[in-house]
Amino acid sequence: MKKIAAVFFTILLLFPCISRAAEPTVRVGSKRFTESYVLAEIVVGLVRAQGGTAEHEQGLGATAVAFEALEEGRIDALPEYTGTLAEAVLHSHDTSLSALRAALAPRGLRISDPVGFQNTFALAMTNAKANELGVKTTSDLATHPDLRYVLSHEFVGRSDGWPGLTVEYGLYPASMTAMDHALAYEAIAHGSADVVDVYTTDAKIARFGLRVLADDKKYFPPYESVIVYREDAAARSPALAHAIAKTANLVDATEMQKMNGRVEEDGTPAAVVASDFLASKGLVPRVANEAKRAGFFAGMVDSIVRFGPRHLELVLVALFFSTLIGVPLGVLAYTRERAGGVILGVVGVVQTIPSLALFCFFVPLLGIGVVPALGALFLYGLLPIVRNTHAGLASIPADLREAAIALGLTPTERLRHVELPLATRTILAGIKTSAVVAVGSATIAAFIGAGGFGEPISTGLSLNDVPTILQGAVPAALLALVVQGFFEIVETRALPRGLRVRAD
Repeated sequence: MKKIAAVFFTILLLFPCISRAAEPTVRVGSKRFTESYVLAEIVVGLVRAQGGTAEHEQGLGATAVAFEALEEGRIDALPEYTGTLAEAVLHSHDTSLSALRAALAPRGLRISDPVGFQNTFALAMTNAKANELGVKTTSDLATHPDLRYVLSHEFVGRSDGWPGLTVEYGLYPASMTAMDHALAYEAIAHGSADVVDVYTTDAKIARFGLRVLADDKKYFPPYESVIVYREDAAARSPALAHAIAKTANLVDATEMQKMNGRVEEDGTPAAVVASDFLASKGLVPRVANEAKRAGFFAGMVDSIVRFGPRHLELVLVALFFSTLIGVPLGVLAYTRERAGGVILGVVGVVQTIPSLALFCFFVPLLGIGVVPALGALFLYGLLPIVRNTHAGLASIPADLREAAIALGLTPTERLRHVELPLATRTILAGIKTSAVVAVGSATIAAFIGAGGFGEPISTGLSLNDVPTILQGAVPAALLALVVQGFFEIVETRALPRGLRVRAD
């Protein structure tokens, strides 16, 4: 009885610790732009202020990818906008909160009250150019068809963006180019663009001296900032439920624009900006946040530690399956001439598909994250392996094959003991090429939420921040060099001793 009592009281003593350990971690996602990062960090800070644990899943890509992560349960909450929810998610023209809530409820999703500001689309010009032409409203642009438009890909592709705007305002410019949103600002700043699309809380509007043109026909719907969250996550985590309630009318447009500016112009981390803002509202204790951006080399080391393991995992797993399938396909292409043409043709066509399109193709089939990324990398890695396996076997001199036949070897024995060993160097060269290609292609995996060195590259692109881009690009390049060097050694060691060519 004493032992039972001791165990009982031990459990009672440990129960609070066990309960805290079992407290679920709230995962707050963000899309690939500054404001989304900051809003996500605000939610994270509010959850922690309520005693919960929270993590920020940063830069999940565009709306479709980020929302897929929310529906799948990979994240629990996501900053969004009413207009985006209606257009890109629900394909509806009703942006009212009541309609959005009714539409998302069957999916197990809830929407917070408005955070307190709108961030809608608009067109903008430099003040100098607008004054020169007398342009104040979007309607005024119709009289200047010679203006050069540089617009973001999202704006060009959305039905509530450029396609509908051209019809509403009669805008048919002679020049229109689509590019990344952050780079469009650089284009207008350097005089290679006259008109760009903006989000009305962008910090760069003031930085580059732009005039936001009035939407005089009220074309753009309301884009109220809200937090979309999973109902089951809020039920599991009271801290998340309290945090969501605290976001109501918390941030106005001026405050949001200033926070965006601190991140983009001063290089202050979004987490620090969010913490300072919450402290100014009395929602979290004020702490000394003196640190700005980490040094370049310190950031490089941090990038390698944080993103290197996932990047290496993507490359190695994809390469394993590409080799496992690719070598037999190459052998089949060699031994079956008719099938060989089809096999080489199919893997060749796959290689021509743009890498980002191939990654996104797997999202509806496999969701987001590591699995669809591996599927795309696997397919991308097939061509070099299949082609080199076929080429290595086909290039074996005929007299060697005849010698093997004369020895009475069966086709399987010839393949195993003669042909494959002779083709080893060529096959390994194909695997090496596939590995190096995988290292580079894996950076795109970040756009579908798979992580890796693409994360800092993606973040740097959204902020037009070259050092951050390099903190992902340089380690990826170094990894490619390491992989290439490794396979150079393997090619030498794996070749049968009798077939190695000695240097003179």
